[in-house]
Amino acid sequence: MQPTFVLVHGAFANSFSFAPLQAELGLLGHRSVAVDLPGHGFAATYPRAYQAPQDPEELAGTPGSIKGVTLADNAAHLIGILERAKRNGPVILVSHSRGGITATAAANARPELIDRIVYVSAWCPVDLDANDYYAEPEMATVDPASLALALAGDPARLGLLRVNFRTADPAALAAFRAAFLADGTEDELLAFLNTFQPDENLDTGTSADRAQAATWGRIPKTFVRLADDASLPLALQDRLIREGNALTPDNPYDVRTLAGSHLKWLTDPAPAARLLGELAALQ
Repeated sequence: MQPTFVLVHGAFANSFSFAPLQAELGLLGHRSVAVDLPGHGFAATYPRAYQAPQDPEELAGTPGSIKGVTLADNAAHLIGILERAKRNGPVILVSHSRGGITATAAANARPELIDRIVYVSAWCPVDLDANDYYAEPEMATVDPASLALALAGDPARLGLLRVNFRTADPAALAAFRAAFLADGTEDELLAFLNTFQPDENLDTGTSADRAQAATWGRIPKTFVRLADDASLPLALQDRLIREGNALTPDNPYDVRTLAGSHLKWLTDPAPAARLLGELAALQ
């Protein structure tokens, strides 16, 4: 039976970023649904101060709808979608970047809803909490301070992370490009940044939300390495794979690799669509 791909976005993203990939999947005959996690997509806050001309002071203090959204909220929302998708047959859950944390939480809770879980350069914490990996050697090439150049407001006061993706600051745009789309054009970068939303929730989970062998560990799983990813370096991707394999040695990752940066698989989605099609054939 034809599986349904359920696609889960990363931080500051939404279902819109999957549109080119969904088009490629559809042309290959595959069914897919892209998820908007709570506070994302049309539920996101785009403050008037975010429009042109921008008002930085107002932008730094305007409340956002994503304040208070938790990982548990994300997982519950995703589980509801998985329940509906499962009525139509097998489900392949695909996550990118920070979306892997939500996918893992859903898999911990309801593994029977997922026939394969796919991480595309996505977080799947096993030995540490997600934020703790940033202090590890595998993340030494990542400079969080460079991405803070466009930070708007105090996260502690706002209760959320807010980034001005519409900034014209050359240093901030150069940092975005280096981190996310170094192999793309400036126009591609700007187009993608304009699909991002300014706000993201703060909750990345605790040790209780790490991959659990008894539930998550019984789902067939694939890790798609992005070979040129600067924001989630290959060394860290490989560490997550090793940790997952050590947790469930009888159910190791099926490991695939795509060339390109953190976002290139979404701006040039044909190779990823073909890869996912291969995984669909395994069901």
